[in-house]
Amino acid sequence: MSIQKLQINCPNCGKEATYAPNEQYYGKRYGRSYMCYFCKPCDTYVGVHNNTLVPLGTMANKELRQVRIKTHALLDEIWKSGRMSRGHVYGKLGTHFGKTIHVGEADLKQCEEIIAFITSSSDKEVEK
Repeated sequence: MSIQKLQINCPNCGKEATYAPNEQYYGKRYGRSYMCYFCKPCDTYVGVHNNTLVPLGTMANKELRQVRIKTHALLDEIWKSGRMSRGHVYGKLGTHFGKTIHVGEADLKQCEEIIAFITSSSDKEVEK
């Protein structure tokens, strides 16, 4: 059984992304799962699950990567504090937004909506 490479296209230019070790992007291998899809001219990339062909989310440019990092940090702060489980946090988001939330697949608008929900909700509202 052969594994077929996925065709991942850059969301900015539409060209097929390159599947390669992230050292081609960073100049050195970064992380245990070091493979990624990237479009160097557009500065967009996405890592993959355990060096497989399966992307962790969608390709993101610098602006989107920074907003996703901020979104994850806010979510992680809630569950890592022990106030509730990670599953409960994401379950509350799913209930609020009416769909399963995966920050790695969120666009700028969705990240901003998640951040607004987290920051405008009291801990009691989020933890219900």
